Amino acid sequence: MDPENPIEPASKKRKTTTDLKQWITNQTNVGLEITKQLLQTEFKNTNMVYSPLSIHIVLSIVAAGKRGSDLDGFLSFLKSKSVDDLNSLAYYLTTSVLADQSAKGGPCLNLAVGLWADQSEPLDDSYKEVVCESYKAALELVDFKANPDKVRVEVNSWVEKMTKGLITNILSPNAVTNRTRRIFANALYFKASWDERYKFYEPYTKKEDHEFHLLNGDSIKGVPYMTSSDSHFMKAFDGFKVLKS
Repeated sequence: MDPENPIEPASKKRKTTTDLKQWITNQTNVGLEITKQLLQTEFKNTNMVYSPLSIHIVLSIVAAGKRGSDLDGFLSFLKSKSVDDLNSLAYYLTTSVLADQSAKGGPCLNLAVGLWADQSEPLDDSYKEVVCESYKAALELVDFKANPDKVRVEVNSWVEKMTKGLITNILSPNAVTNRTRRIFANALYFKASWDERYKFYEPYTKKEDHEFHLLNGDSIKGVPYMTSSDSHFMKAFDGFKVLKS
């Protein structure tokens, strides 16, 4: 950290609609690039589910603590002009776009961010303020050297709580050692009802005679389709397609 040039939380920064659109566009492009890389490598010819937003937020928190060439590398990958832009986007997402609306009858949404840092390496006050205010993150100073497994259990308990019990052991035994210095965690929980449940009723499910080719070389016909007369939007990218409904 540079004490003469501390970073500020995004709540103290002014933002415009143009800024937000650009930040969201950049974040989307980063997610698409990560998706393309995964589909071309370790998830080639397989199904996958992951959260590009979670990766983006965690990398942004890491970037907020970097300077010099290290920071330049993060900003280049995240397609951002500055750390302030990354912090402002995170603040906008956590306080507006991804705010839980369940109390108002909306979907249950929980975007949880956590940072566990070794107490032997104190964090700069301005960095702690950004982590807590811009990212609404849980920040804990722990002793990895004395009891790393205790920290592992603490992280697992936090993730289990944030995901309503769906993820119970994100860190396996021996994943945390006395050489660990920081753990960055993100949990995204979403639960909601379908806007129009009738589409899932049997009268709206029809079998079509289209032929599907499976990865093992077989083919199949008569696949049941959920039908709808609504408008849907699709865009093709290099190696994959995205459907918006």
